[in-house]
Amino acid sequence: MGKSDISFGNDLPLGFGMALAQNPGAMSYFASLSDEEKRKIIEGTRSIKSKQEMRAYVDNLASSQQNSFQ
Repeated sequence: MGKSDISFGNDLPLGFGMALAQNPGAMSYFASLSDEEKRKIIEGTRSIKSKQEMRAYVDNLASSQQNSFQ
């Protein structure tokens, strides 16, 4: 598997995985993180109740990537 493969299998919440798939920037950022950082982000999804909240959470990941390079 390449670095960009998400290898969390059943541990990756379905809504989070779908939102990542719709946001290539966020997916790229998530894939670049360490396993521990990924776990923390996944834990943050556990309290999200709606599709809109999940999309905002994932959009924020893409923003995090852009801000880390500035």
